[in-house]
Amino acid sequence: MELPTPQDLRERRTSLELTQSALADAAGVSQPLIARIEGGDVDPRLSTLRRIVNALQEAEGEVVRASDLMNETVISVAPDDAVSDAVELMEREAYSQLPVLQNGVPVGSISQGDVVHAGENVGDHPVSEVMSESFPTVAPGATVDEVRNLLDHYKAVMVTDGGETVGILTEADIAAHLS
Repeated sequence: MELPTPQDLRERRTSLELTQSALADAAGVSQPLIARIEGGDVDPRLSTLRRIVNALQEAEGEVVRASDLMNETVISVAPDDAVSDAVELMEREAYSQLPVLQNGVPVGSISQGDVVHAGENVGDHPVSEVMSESFPTVAPGATVDEVRNLLDHYKAVMVTDGGETVGILTEADIAAHLS
């Protein structure tokens, strides 16, 4: 990922016919900060730069959010479900892993690999005994770039709102959007 230069930010802002004040309002920063960044007088924090770039993308109408791509139907198991039930569900739905939810909140994940590594005769055991860490979570407003970065390291990303699961995203969802 290449970071924009102060000149890049200024050119992008002016091409969108945004004033420094309008960009500052959209990014939640002060107008003098925008002026100092564009003038090269200050090196912004990454979080500030991200807010400015996101505001510019919003102005261009090119921002895709997690809520735009997520699958609202989340196939999952509970920690108390039997491992055999989880395996059966994975086979029926043709998934290699599932989120583990407890009252709508992600608490772990289970994959075919987790079951294989757990050894023999684990079918009657609860999922909680063989599950792995939960998939990472993002808010519905997370950008597709933020989700893509997480998918470089995880098999899925959970979309949560107020702690409760509202959707799930995988690489297939991102690929479908890009094509």
